[in-house]
Amino acid sequence: MEIGEVIRRYRKRKNMTQEEMADRLGVSGPAVNKWEKGNSFPDITLLAPIARLLDITPDVLLSLREEMTRDEINGLVAQADRMLLEGSFKEAFLWAKGKVEQYPDCEELMLNMAAVFHAQGLFKGIHEEEYDRCILKWYRRALDSGNEDIRTRAADGLFGFYQVKEEYGKAEECLAFLSKQNPERKRKMAEIYSLTGRREEAYKTYEELLFSAYQTANLYFGGLYRLAMEDGDVEKARMVVDKMTGLVRVFDMGEYYEASAELELAVMERDGDRVIEIVEKMLKGMDEIGQWRRSPLYEHMTFREVGEEFWGKVKGKLKEGIRDEESFGFLEGDERWKRLVE
Repeated sequence: MEIGEVIRRYRKRKNMTQEEMADRLGVSGPAVNKWEKGNSFPDITLLAPIARLLDITPDVLLSLREEMTRDEINGLVAQADRMLLEGSFKEAFLWAKGKVEQYPDCEELMLNMAAVFHAQGLFKGIHEEEYDRCILKWYRRALDSGNEDIRTRAADGLFGFYQVKEEYGKAEECLAFLSKQNPERKRKMAEIYSLTGRREEAYKTYEELLFSAYQTANLYFGGLYRLAMEDGDVEKARMVVDKMTGLVRVFDMGEYYEASAELELAVMERDGDRVIEIVEKMLKGMDEIGQWRRSPLYEHMTFREVGEEFWGKVKGKLKEGIRDEESFGFLEGDERWKRLVE
């Protein structure tokens, strides 16, 4: 990294304007601007004052130290763990603080040290302002990272930090750094709703998470089932179907969906009795095909209303499907099947 980039990064971290920095150093504002744009360089006599002003070492200012490797970071974090196990919290913390100051541009090290000492502080019941202030600073600096993974983990750590302190407003603000597609964002929001007395919102959010979890899990099981069938592994396919029917019961999706999960396998095995039993359940369950909409499990959710025309089409598709001779032709001579089809 060029010296101008280093100056700009650490100046912004201190919430200092170019004019303020220039005034402190006894130079002009345009001079600082030129340094940061790479159009000129500070005089050598200014290097130490700039480093002191930005709270960094000359090595960092001049980018003499390359970025730390993953192994180096893991090694320092492991050393911190050992020191916490074998010695005092204070001794380990001061050592870790020194390492972070030695490598102030290493966001991964900073974030990992924040997480380790935050967790150990909670475990050991240590709540000293000096430690909390430093851990909070590490989390916040990691939150400014250009790396999405580091930002997300820092937001997660900050959420826990503020939640323990019952600063729920600040904890909620951290969730803005998590992707809207991340279910953890919604789950944590439900926690905040619950802790701040917003009961209806908490119920609704947890119910939405459950409903979404069923749909996602059902897709995953469906993928496993197709793979097993393609590989001719009927035993595994049967096991997956059993799990799918159990899933329907757990999430209160209704008899229709419970039966339909088993139909394809029964047809493939040409188990006439089982196919007839399943189709009978599906036809019976069609009148309650949307019963999950009325389940107490989802009572705080609002579902889009659908009319009889929609459900009529669904029923029509099922009836059309069971008349498919390619799939169900082996039942042609069975009187029970004829009655169902008719």
